[in-house]
Amino acid sequence: MARGTGKGPTEGLYPISTGSAELIQDGSSSDGWLLKINGVQSSHIVLGEPLRLDFEYMRWIVALVEDRFDPERTGRLRVLHQGGGGCSMPRYLAARFPDARQVVVELDAKLADYVREWFDLPKAPLLRIRVGEAREVTESLTPATRDVVIRDVFAGSRTPEPLTTVEFIQASARLLDGSGLFVANIGSAPDHVSARIEAAAIAEAFPHVAIVADHAMLKGRRYGNIVVAASMTPIVASPALRRRLLGGGLPAQVWDDSQTRTWIGATEPLRDPAVPAAAT
Repeated sequence: MARGTGKGPTEGLYPISTGSAELIQDGSSSDGWLLKINGVQSSHIVLGEPLRLDFEYMRWIVALVEDRFDPERTGRLRVLHQGGGGCSMPRYLAARFPDARQVVVELDAKLADYVREWFDLPKAPLLRIRVGEAREVTESLTPATRDVVIRDVFAGSRTPEPLTTVEFIQASARLLDGSGLFVANIGSAPDHVSARIEAAAIAEAFPHVAIVADHAMLKGRRYGNIVVAASMTPIVASPALRRRLLGGGLPAQVWDDSQTRTWIGATEPLRDPAVPAAAT
């Protein structure tokens, strides 16, 4: 097992609170690092290049955020990240929105320490890492205090069930102010069964939803990522956003509210288990 040096990233396998983290140097760049959590790819970081995102779904998420909040006109963007990993997206948003105030919720305390040690993250209060369970933290925060909430939490290849229910999505929705944006990264099998269930919960909690994914994913041809965006106000994809999504290494398309709800169909969302009535 490798041990932290306090001098930046070093290749190796590191013990963390929830298992192990593996840090692998990118063969194409001495400053590039791949972070794997319990054997699953979690984040890719290039030191000194916060605007470089190698995971396509992360590019889609920041494209959605920037389409709603123009970096040239937006002041202090307030962002909650449900799930931390290597903090790739927080680094990106800090570079695009220099006055942003971001909170990253990370379950694993040891991983949070390592990420601060390894990567060039902005200091608090620009970027704070709060150790805790995403649902507990979300439900403890003050309503209407965030412009963006990003859910990117995985245990293996799936998002933990308590973070997929209608009630959790409603708790996330309460944090948003005005035209705030909720964005969820969903890992989906080709049959889209679990993805539709998760999207159904989001569509129940919000009046306006949209989907971003590549053509093969939407056609059910492979396992991959589907990004669902939601808001209390309409999500209107600009021509610039559509061009940006088509221009990536994995061209993607955006579905509007009507297309998204048609895709969800009659799928029932998950709900929290009913609390038994107290005995009298």
